[in-house]
Amino acid sequence: MEKRIIIVGAGFAGVSAARTLAKKYKKDLSVKITLIDKRSYMTYMTELHEVAADRVEPEAVKYDLRRIFSKLKNVHLVTDEVTDIDYDKKQVIGQDKNYSYDYLVLALGGQSNDFGIKGVGENAFSLWSIDAAEKLKEHIEKTVRKASGEADEAKRRAMLSFVVSGAGFTGVELVGELAEWMPILAKRYKLDPKEFSLYLVEAMDQILKMVTPKEQTKAWRFMEDKLGIEIITSDGIAEVTSTKAVLNSGRELPSYTTIWTAGVQGNLLAKKWGLKTARGNRVETNQYLQAKEHDDIFIAGDLVSYQDASQDGAYVPQIVQAAEQTGELVGYNISQLLSGGEMEEYTGKYDGFMVSIGSRYSVAYVYDKYHVSGFMATFMKHMSNILYFFSIRSFYNIGAYVRHEFFDMRHQRNLFRGHISHKGNVLWSVPMRLFYGAMWLYEGLTKLFGWHGVHSWFGSDIVFPFPWLKEAVSGASEAATSSASQAAPDPGIFSLNYSYGQQPKLVIEEMPRWFGSIMKFMMPNQDVALFMQKFMTLVEIAIGAALIIGAFVWLTSALTIVLVGMFCLSGMFYWVNMWFIVVALALMGGSGRAFGVDHWLQPWIGKHLDHWIYGKIKCRYNDLQE
Repeated sequence: MEKRIIIVGAGFAGVSAARTLAKKYKKDLSVKITLIDKRSYMTYMTELHEVAADRVEPEAVKYDLRRIFSKLKNVHLVTDEVTDIDYDKKQVIGQDKNYSYDYLVLALGGQSNDFGIKGVGENAFSLWSIDAAEKLKEHIEKTVRKASGEADEAKRRAMLSFVVSGAGFTGVELVGELAEWMPILAKRYKLDPKEFSLYLVEAMDQILKMVTPKEQTKAWRFMEDKLGIEIITSDGIAEVTSTKAVLNSGRELPSYTTIWTAGVQGNLLAKKWGLKTARGNRVETNQYLQAKEHDDIFIAGDLVSYQDASQDGAYVPQIVQAAEQTGELVGYNISQLLSGGEMEEYTGKYDGFMVSIGSRYSVAYVYDKYHVSGFMATFMKHMSNILYFFSIRSFYNIGAYVRHEFFDMRHQRNLFRGHISHKGNVLWSVPMRLFYGAMWLYEGLTKLFGWHGVHSWFGSDIVFPFPWLKEAVSGASEAATSSASQAAPDPGIFSLNYSYGQQPKLVIEEMPRWFGSIMKFMMPNQDVALFMQKFMTLVEIAIGAALIIGAFVWLTSALTIVLVGMFCLSGMFYWVNMWFIVVALALMGGSGRAFGVDHWLQPWIGKHLDHWIYGKIKCRYNDLQE
């Protein structure tokens, strides 16, 4: 007889429950597993702050459910919005159709809780869905754009002030992202960055209460000292209007953007459907995560209200680790009921907590003993996200995450400060740049020291195969003749690849007259020629060194093309080395910005040149008053 298991909600908990059941009944067609969500994708909730602050595109946190369950064909995906539950008929009521169940898993997640504070619901923004994140992002861009055209300074500053209420994980991560976004917006709309203000407001006397005082102190100092965020504690929000946030102390913060992250509650649909709820509108469950009064309904994720004995009676936290663990246990317990086995009680095990503050700094407390901060903590946070996708065997999404977080990043907003971002440079050209630079450096050093039987260009012999130089000085004619004889006794074989035993063919065997006239004008005698030899040697060494360290790569690459052209016209260049030009053109696409000095040098030069030529760029001008 077929057993029907329906899971409502495709968040961390719902996906975990579905995968646990799917692996258990992979070969048992009598168990039908259906995952219902109003979206066709899983929203990676822990990264919504990156969308809201324009670090990543919305698509970066949307992970298609078909790709997640591509190898688990026994999970039936349904995109529908559940509106009610008929407990007597054991049916889930959807907008499109009804779905019968034997066991039901509710993993609806949470939503913002404004605690009834005046104006929060009407005027504040939240961050509990992808729609909310996109709405917040659009509002901020629109408000800043309007501010750039606002003449009244007080109003403009209010429009450029942002209040984040709640210094938990979500609030701290969001305010950190906003602090990185503000200078970008200031530049885009020609505003003074000093007019922007960021406030982090917390009603309690501490921030990030889930971590230790050590992480709290480090996070506080970084936000205040490095990001310029004003942190206000022991003074919560009393009222929010469209133009200000009023604190309990009576202090007013003029702002057109107040973001509420201070409270979370269970999805209100559960209460609407008549399930017994407790504090925070979370559904009361027993130790097996069954809803009270409904032993065929299991609760997972942020919706669970259960005091965990293994955690000193603390309620199951609304975090990703708990969501996954509750989902896994629910799947296991349902399988035990189907097989007549014993169910297990919920015992939470949390490996630690990681909080990012912007794209490059994080604090973490892991395994109840390790304190980590800075680059390493941020790296660990990325690895934990990648590990999640690995744990659900979603290799496509591992690639998608890496691409969005590292390679498709704009404005240098990632762990490696944009060095490996496709948006700002060409990472994969770095090995080519290093090889090309090493080739030029070695070529220059060979000519400097006369390695491998090559005449030193710093000696007294003329190496240029120009007739007038050979005729001018008989003492140098032997060396020049030798050089010329090496250049073309054999016409060689045309090829773009030098195979063993082949004599490469010169691009031009005889110098054109017009070019000869130019060279004779530039090097009319032996003294000038000797100087040019030394100068060209030093230029090649400088080109090689510049390419290796990534300084002025566009300019040096262009110069190598010019030099290759001159060598070709002089009868001193082979077809097999024409790759020089192709490589130089490729490197001109911004290769120096990838792990090179140009990453800092070019923006610095551009900024100062722009200011020197055009003066200070502003969003509003009034020369009559300046």
